[in-house]
Amino acid sequence: MMIRDLCPLDEDAWKVLWEGYLAFYQTELSEEQTELTWARLLDPLEPVRGLAAEVDGQLCGFSHMLVHRSTWAKVGYGYLEDLFVHPDDRGQGIARALIEAVYHQAEAEGLSRVYWVTAADNPARKLYDRLGKESGFVQYRHPVEP
Repeated sequence: MMIRDLCPLDEDAWKVLWEGYLAFYQTELSEEQTELTWARLLDPLEPVRGLAAEVDGQLCGFSHMLVHRSTWAKVGYGYLEDLFVHPDDRGQGIARALIEAVYHQAEAEGLSRVYWVTAADNPARKLYDRLGKESGFVQYRHPVEP
């Protein structure tokens, strides 16, 4: 297994995984949003970071981290917004390796925290409980139309 930065050659394989990720969360995004997300992941001026998990030369997972400032800390935080491993490749430590790579990336960028949100019934919480500490906070949302 190899964890590395996403690169332009990953686009087709990433899109297949992205669709699987969206299906897992029972949601859909427009092709336009998918293209925008991909472009952001490759743009070094964007505060979005993308990592790829590769096994035997095949992309099998990804993580996306959004870097942002905090009013509570001198340095920023890393929000692990997306994490996905193809179902056929689960149970091999790939998700753990991706999360740990995000931790290393955050450390290298001088961030003070990595955090993420997941569904209450996500089976991956068993792993998350070993790699992080549940914050005890509840997320609220209100859509804002531009």
